[in-house]
Amino acid sequence: MSTTRRLNRIFHPDGRALIVAMDHGLFDGPCKGLENPAETIAKVVAGGADAVLTSYGIARRFARELAPVGLILRADGGNTSLGQGDGPSALFFGVDEALRLGADAVAVNAFPGSPLEEVTLENLATMTGLAHAWGLAVMAETVPGGFDSGPEYRTRENIALSVRVGAELGADLIKTPYAAGFERVTSTCYVPVVILGGAKRGNERDMLADIKAAVDAGGAGVAIGRNIFQADDPTAMTAAVASILHEGASVDEAVAILAR
Repeated sequence: MSTTRRLNRIFHPDGRALIVAMDHGLFDGPCKGLENPAETIAKVVAGGADAVLTSYGIARRFARELAPVGLILRADGGNTSLGQGDGPSALFFGVDEALRLGADAVAVNAFPGSPLEEVTLENLATMTGLAHAWGLAVMAETVPGGFDSGPEYRTRENIALSVRVGAELGADLIKTPYAAGFERVTSTCYVPVVILGGAKRGNERDMLADIKAAVDAGGAGVAIGRNIFQADDPTAMTAAVASILHEGASVDEAVAILAR
């Protein structure tokens, strides 16, 4: 199967993707919302998720529940929440495991500007070469300064540089933080860029407004976890995000879905 065909399992026909990230158990263990993966997967699929990003364990154990959507396997990792900071980043799984699971893509971190810059960029380059030999797509999660970086790292210029580096190393799509002026990011990157969600927010409208602004600026969608699966109603939150991405809904219209 070609990379193009696998990407079509992740992206909706309109060229946008609603990816629900459910790989948090790798570093946070049984975090809220992922205690029962089968139940959570069913809720986000019902809400209109296009794909799920998750761990090897969940992908293997809940293959039936994940069958209706695209599958992105988290290939790397670092310290758990018991560790200190980002920690060493290592490739835990490879192309063989991803293909056996029926994955459409693998996800690899890339942290330009962090102490882990060299090792994470090398991981990404290694994985793209191996994955593309078998038609497997690669998603680079590019976060300037690393997962714990502050706003001084997450400027639009730093994000633009980081996603372009990810594309140059062969990534087929990029997951990255959102910043005001996101046109600077999307206009200078030749592969689709989706925004990450980060920690659970208190204001759902603000998150939906960022999604709307990102897609209006040329973003290709989202790869959001806690702000969906830790929502009071994950199905409604998924549907609200899907309405913005695939139906052109306004923020007010998306918020109204949450109130139904």
